[in-house]
Amino acid sequence: MKLSVVLSTHAAAFQAVAFKGDFEENVGKIAGGGYEGVELAVRDPKLVNAGQLESVVREHGLIVPAIGTGQAWGEEGLSFTSNDPAVRAAAIARICSHVPLAAHLDAIVILGLIRGITPEGQTHERSMEYTIEAIRQCAAAAAGTDVRFALEPMNRYETDLIHTATEGLDLVEKVGAGNFGLLLDTFHMNIEDPDIGASIRTCGDRIFHFHVADSNRWYPGAGHLDFRGILEELEKTGYQGFVSGEFMPLPDADTAAERGIAHLRNL
Repeated sequence: MKLSVVLSTHAAAFQAVAFKGDFEENVGKIAGGGYEGVELAVRDPKLVNAGQLESVVREHGLIVPAIGTGQAWGEEGLSFTSNDPAVRAAAIARICSHVPLAAHLDAIVILGLIRGITPEGQTHERSMEYTIEAIRQCAAAAAGTDVRFALEPMNRYETDLIHTATEGLDLVEKVGAGNFGLLLDTFHMNIEDPDIGASIRTCGDRIFHFHVADSNRWYPGAGHLDFRGILEELEKTGYQGFVSGEFMPLPDADTAAERGIAHLRNL
């Protein structure tokens, strides 16, 4: 089991990111804590230097399994489902701009909050149409590369679009792109999925990435989720990727990362 934890390359309002602040210092902490990877939250690839990122990460013996893109929604309001065509186009362009960075780092591009929410006066069906079309454009932009996209089903309090693993799998089938799959997150699944293990089994090889946070969005072991059972089901699917911690930096980032990896390693 390969473990990683989320690190934002820049300041961000999103709370469920364990590490923010000095990039190189935090990469060192993550490596020193025993993690094999660091998942990077990147709002805009133009704000980072791919070569420098790679140099720092590799210097500490880490891998970048995935790139989070949700800050484009949280900080700038870009979304696939906006009722403004210019905003939708900007969101698609932003995700497409992640492809060279992801190819450089051999990382998956995460599609989470970037899908946005249904604007007032717009139907859910229209939002889904916009989402499908946007993802198809992004998938096409990565043709000829090894870059893959992973959509994260999220809970009803953050979006009205694609809550459960089953809904995510249905979207994967509608998009119909081989480089598009799912990111399953235990925090969201605990809210929306009747049976986490069954959802993992159903998604199978369409699971491209996996997030862990406990029932309270703290580090694994701080809530009531059965991570032994969850990870056993994930292993049965043949999943070969990273298990990445996306949890609140509570009581602080260092303690959360330390206790989270200790709990998972004990399993």
